[in-house]
Amino acid sequence: MSAVRSKICGITRIEDALAAAEAGADAIGLVFYARSPRAVNVQQARAIIAALPPFVTTVGLFVNASRCELNEILDAVPLDLLQFHGDETPADCDGYHRPWIKALRVRPGDDLEAGCQQYAKASGILLDTFVAGVPGGTGEAFDWSLIPEHLSKPIILAGGLSADNVGAAIAQVRPYAVDVSGGVEQAKGIKDPARIEAFMRAVRQA
Repeated sequence: MSAVRSKICGITRIEDALAAAEAGADAIGLVFYARSPRAVNVQQARAIIAALPPFVTTVGLFVNASRCELNEILDAVPLDLLQFHGDETPADCDGYHRPWIKALRVRPGDDLEAGCQQYAKASGILLDTFVAGVPGGTGEAFDWSLIPEHLSKPIILAGGLSADNVGAAIAQVRPYAVDVSGGVEQAKGIKDPARIEAFMRAVRQA
């Protein structure tokens, strides 16, 4: 099996982005959703991206953003990949001249393969924990046994991951990538370099 990729999401500070890159993260996530405690504005995002070394993918996370709002951000911020974390339709996700992934919040009884088929143009599908009224960033894990084997899209596993459980998650789910936010924080939006390093070490050892 090839190495599992990793994304550190909810980056709000340059030093946290650099800590993620130093620890070997493949991507960082910038949240463009004003109601999130990890939200960034255009100026913050530009400064963070400008400080990054090469070969770190920059991901912009959006929740039911209007096409006008999203285009304004894309005109100002050099994002590599878009992550749609709300109720967006496939048409809502397409047309920005960027690869994109779609988050699905997992509940018992969900047909995840149907979700993969619905968002056929997505580069991958991110699976997160379902909590009513909360689009993501809950810090809670879901039952990984709900994920069927051999889904037709690369799977990014999120939801309550930390250095303590990511090895078990990778062993059980065999995802393409893992995505962490709260599990490497000392406070919401403030990352802990030691926790980032421990998380990345656990991913490498899985």
